[in-house]
Amino acid sequence: MTLLHNLGFPRLGARRELKTALEAYWAGETTVQALQATGRALRARHWQLQREAGLDRVPVGDFAWYDQVLEWSATVGAVPARFGADAAAPVTLDTLFRMARGRAPTGAPAAACASRAWFATNYHYVVPELQPGLRFRLAYEGLFDQVAEALALGHAVKPVIPGPLSWLWLGAGEAYGAADDSAKLALLPTLLPVYATVLARLAALGVDWVQLDEPILALALPSVWRDAFRGVYGQLLDAPVKLLLAAGPGSLGDNLALACALPVAGLHIDAVQAPGQLEAAHAAWPPDRVLSAGCVDGANVWRTDLAPVLERLRPLARARGERLWLAPSCSLLHLPMDLAQEDALDAELKRWLAFARQRLEELAVLGRGLAGQDVHAALAAARAAVESRRTSARVHRASLPGGTHAEPAHPRPPRAQRLHAQQARLPLPPAPATAVGAFPQSGALRRARRDWKAGELTDTAYGRIVRAEIERAVRGQEDAGLDVLAHGEAERNDMVEYFGELLAGFAFTRNGWVQSRGSHCVKPPILFGDVVRAAPMTVGWTRYAQSLTARPVKGALTGPLTLLQRAFVRDDLPRAQLCRQLALALRDEVRDLAQAGIAVIQLEEPGLYQGLPWQREARAAYLASAVDAFRIVACGADSATRIHLHLGAAHAQALAATLVAMDPDVLTVDEPAGTTPCEDRPDAGAQAVRAAAARLVAERRWEAPPGGLKTLAWTDVPAALQDAVRAAAARREGGVPASQAVA
Repeated sequence: MTLLHNLGFPRLGARRELKTALEAYWAGETTVQALQATGRALRARHWQLQREAGLDRVPVGDFAWYDQVLEWSATVGAVPARFGADAAAPVTLDTLFRMARGRAPTGAPAAACASRAWFATNYHYVVPELQPGLRFRLAYEGLFDQVAEALALGHAVKPVIPGPLSWLWLGAGEAYGAADDSAKLALLPTLLPVYATVLARLAALGVDWVQLDEPILALALPSVWRDAFRGVYGQLLDAPVKLLLAAGPGSLGDNLALACALPVAGLHIDAVQAPGQLEAAHAAWPPDRVLSAGCVDGANVWRTDLAPVLERLRPLARARGERLWLAPSCSLLHLPMDLAQEDALDAELKRWLAFARQRLEELAVLGRGLAGQDVHAALAAARAAVESRRTSARVHRASLPGGTHAEPAHPRPPRAQRLHAQQARLPLPPAPATAVGAFPQSGALRRARRDWKAGELTDTAYGRIVRAEIERAVRGQEDAGLDVLAHGEAERNDMVEYFGELLAGFAFTRNGWVQSRGSHCVKPPILFGDVVRAAPMTVGWTRYAQSLTARPVKGALTGPLTLLQRAFVRDDLPRAQLCRQLALALRDEVRDLAQAGIAVIQLEEPGLYQGLPWQREARAAYLASAVDAFRIVACGADSATRIHLHLGAAHAQALAATLVAMDPDVLTVDEPAGTTPCEDRPDAGAQAVRAAAARLVAERRWEAPPGGLKTLAWTDVPAALQDAVRAAAARREGGVPASQAVA
């Protein structure tokens, strides 16, 4: 019989119970015992749910209080000294929270560890802090406690832990450079004994299989890292448990042969994003070992056409029998919990979707089909849903109003020509001070928006409240002395959801929450069809803000890369084509803002870096699409309108050539704007790109508080704005490049 398992399950709870419990604990409103009770209840509920869905083994260790990478850092004792942890004592839950957040109900506050997007997703992991000579030890018991819980409840378990090489790759430290810095491999001799201890402890509890996640096998690894895989897993060969190596998500490429040569008992591969590697892995992987096929999509929400998947699996099942395992392509952490909770989603669209629980149901159908049971009705229902989506006029529009499918206008004139037109229209000092992103939103504003959406507050009353908040933001910036103001975005519930609600082709859930960072959750919009901008989206609010002040107020738009990156996107078109659709819609919005007299238009693109493929061979096409999209959006404005690109917490060094090709009029980056590319290529062309990017950053960067101000209290906003004003004054006193002095 084919075995069904799962790589990981959402941990928030159907009603975000984990978020509620965490934030109550952090606020001092409840005890650690109450928090732990919530965790136990959620784990028990989720294990039982997976068991009832037909899984033969449930994952344990996928639950984390904040982040699974952080939990493993605590487990192996990688706790920075500033958190004051006793070098011989177990790591406490509050120490873990201080590493993630900088503070907890107990313990002295300290600078939190950095976080980073997980493999081009919107989930953020806490970066392990590494240093030469770091002495690892078994320091945190959370994994063993969870395994004991699951076993006591009668579940067949499969603990899930990060693989040693991926964990090191994800780590950073002052002594180390890029992710692929081979110097980190010197930590393996002291790290691997802790892995051996963990595996021995799990075996003592009665565990026979352990899943080691090695997502970096989907990357083009340097040879020294590839060689390290052979050495590491050779050392783990004598572990008292069987190891399931979970590779991907995505194609392993040349690393498939490497993975198939490793001495592990099982190998999991992604057969959704990279369907062609399923048969290749079957041919290369020894028949006496377990091959786990990731055959339903763990990262996107579209229902699976199960019949062709089942037919592909049949010959593997005949050849491997019980050594064929089925699972989602990756952890279900990135999906909402349950489609059944969406009672307001229209029936046609809902029919096309599958969330985490529905993925388990799809697995169960495949398992029953391979066991010879009658699954014709389930296969027919899946095929009908997929066909309905394929032929729906809601997905493919024959014609789009507003020129959304038209070719963009001619490219904007060269920088020098634009610069003189912009300064003539709107004279500004060198290195102006501005603000980016949203301002804080009060509880009263959020309640008003909720009541307005529920029909309990009139448009007039809601508009009055929003306008008051916009005026508050404008006056605060005037008082701080900013040169160019933001309108504060009081009308927006979210930088993505706001635009998605105004663009045809998007749908939204009520309870489709996905964990983004710690207790922060998002409801990603679902981009299901061709994008249409039926009417202006931001012009009215921006024009109102401009009417309040003689200083220039920017229009602010979320960029096409970010709209894509933070949504579940349709899988029937290339992402580059979807990006272009969004760019064309935003181009029309830029044109309307410019015609309304808005002299500066800001494009928010934090998703540009977040979506940067970890596979370096895929980056060129991705960045070319990003450049194309930016140019399309920008060409909606005339030469006299400044197009402001805000990259959020981006790493400009990875985007040097892209920034040069985009050619924005204004640039803000939320961290020191380095310009060294990820790959140090010695050729003269790369040196020229770095130099050009350095000039661009120096000439066009405006000073602003880092990121949006939305997460601050209103009382903290004035100081943040004044910091930007002081930074701009310091740059002017220190001298700025001549071309910036003109602008």
